[in-house]
Amino acid sequence: MSAQQLSDLIRFARHNSPFYQELYASLPPGVDRLTDLPVVDQQEFWAANTLPGSRVLTGPLGEATVYKTGGTTGSPKFSVYTRDEWRTFVTAFGQGLVDAGLRPGHRVADLFYAGELYASFLFVLDSLAHAPVDNVRLPIGGGAPPESTIPTLRDLSAQVLAGTPTTLCRLAEQVVSSGVRLDSVELLLFGGEALFDDQRRLLATAFPGAEARSVGYASVDAGLLGRPVPGPDARVHRAFTPYSVVEILDDSTGEPVTEPGRPGRVVVTSLFRRLMPIIRYPAGDRAEWTGTGPGHFRILGRAEEGVRVGPVSLYTQDAQDAVAAADTAGDVVGMQLVVRRWDGRDGLVLRLAAAPGERHGREELAGAVVAELENVRPLYPDSVRAGFVHPLSVEWVRHRDLAVNPRSGKLVRVLDERPTA
Repeated sequence: MSAQQLSDLIRFARHNSPFYQELYASLPPGVDRLTDLPVVDQQEFWAANTLPGSRVLTGPLGEATVYKTGGTTGSPKFSVYTRDEWRTFVTAFGQGLVDAGLRPGHRVADLFYAGELYASFLFVLDSLAHAPVDNVRLPIGGGAPPESTIPTLRDLSAQVLAGTPTTLCRLAEQVVSSGVRLDSVELLLFGGEALFDDQRRLLATAFPGAEARSVGYASVDAGLLGRPVPGPDARVHRAFTPYSVVEILDDSTGEPVTEPGRPGRVVVTSLFRRLMPIIRYPAGDRAEWTGTGPGHFRILGRAEEGVRVGPVSLYTQDAQDAVAAADTAGDVVGMQLVVRRWDGRDGLVLRLAAAPGERHGREELAGAVVAELENVRPLYPDSVRAGFVHPLSVEWVRHRDLAVNPRSGKLVRVLDERPTA
């Protein structure tokens, strides 16, 4: 990181962005170290970054592309990039695609989602176009039905499939159930959400000759976060130096974590975005340094991904661990937490997607999963006995029945169906 580059960004933001001017009002004029700056408050940032009338932007919205993002707050917000910023964004990310396994001449199907101001489809397509190796781009999109996508992949001998894990799994389920062979597929690039072991099993069944790797770590609000690190753990990435600075901050003190293996929340500073500055911005994820290389870190999941059922707090990772422990045969290929309310009490339903053709032993497996989860979260069965919540239940579905975000195609890990009137 260039100290001059950072100090110039701080000065520029303080002078031109009313939001950062107010945020840094009490700081000395010459402050130029990240650790001397406050971490951005998400709610305050997005409350100030409205269109029109943004107090975050450093100038008028005269030349830019506007994208919609959920950020880490759930409701869509707007993120903007000038053409030069976008070119830097996709060029740097395109360089990381080589680390992910992109090879000269690869035929790559872009299965991310497009439209409604969503960025991922265009972002991946442009990153492929700016990658340092030649490749053939197949802009199919995540909204295309599998019935038309599969013949296209077969006829064009697609070698790489890029999409969210949910999109890739829905395609895999159709491949398995239809008996089609896509032997040319050798690389699965996933992004936008974590890839779990149950999903890996489904993908391996549909694409036995393909390896699943991270396409890279980025978001339209936070920008560049991490480029893939080749190896057995797809969660490991390294910072996009010199384009961004990644910090891991202690959950309690907010101080930067420096030692490997100590989890904290991810905060990013983008050194190339000036129209909408991103300085010590929470990415919404937790991570830890690995100590295996300069700037190498392991993504540990979303910082806020969980649910409150009556008095009980549950995290999606708790449920994933329970399924992994109980499902020794690998029959589960997807999971979703559904919270409902009836008869005056909350209840949690584990919606489990079964492997194609799998039917036997579901009742026993459901009981084992519930037992594992109750063992991890004993407050839940205690609350059932106290009459605070309904007992845990399991609902078996096909992978295509799991609810997804209609705009992004990402699996909705927690579906809250409680009335909010």
